[in-house]
Amino acid sequence: MNPREQFGSMDIYLFDQLLKGRIAPGMRLLDAGCGDGRNLGYFLRERYEVYGVDRSEEAIKAVRQQASGLEPEQLEERFRVEPLEKLSFANDSFDVVIACAVLHFAEHDEHFRQMITELWRVLKPGGLLFVRMASSIGIESRIIPLGNRRYALPDGSERYLADQEFLHKWTDKLHGLFLEPIKTVQVEQLRSMTTWCVKKPHILFFDPIEESAVEYEEQVQEEREEG
Repeated sequence: MNPREQFGSMDIYLFDQLLKGRIAPGMRLLDAGCGDGRNLGYFLRERYEVYGVDRSEEAIKAVRQQASGLEPEQLEERFRVEPLEKLSFANDSFDVVIACAVLHFAEHDEHFRQMITELWRVLKPGGLLFVRMASSIGIESRIIPLGNRRYALPDGSERYLADQEFLHKWTDKLHGLFLEPIKTVQVEQLRSMTTWCVKKPHILFFDPIEESAVEYEEQVQEEREEG
């Protein structure tokens, strides 16, 4: 089997996590915003316990077809039509949560907060949160602010953009631990895609994530108004 047949169109930075041993057989994975399952083929073939959610019924239908080796009731359980900001899974359900090219579709700060805190809620202590999203890193002078941290990009798209400070502050608010430095790939000054890999600690912290995240967004808003 050649690499394309084995790994399909898996995101290369997710493949990097596989090579580093952070995703291993026996783990329970959630692909949040899975689309048609471009990142799931390898994990399904290797019998990982894979779950996926997406807003699109058509996308989930495609993923279920890809996972046709499972029993019908398993397909219903594992692949669900639902938004990231309101997941139906229990707390601490997954060893790995993947959000690949999804969070930059946040409509505003509160929407981002709802999504990231839900992903964190369903991640087990000690688990990996793998995020790839658009950012402003390296193209700051080429983007046009639209409000609510959304920007018009040189490639003609509109996205909710992260930056290094934003991701560091969110890691602090989640009490997460960086597994590696933030990495960004810039595509000909048209857009930037950033990889954010964090581990959920085993220690229980007593300040609620939701409240601290809201405080952070309020602080950011105050700084923008002052600026």
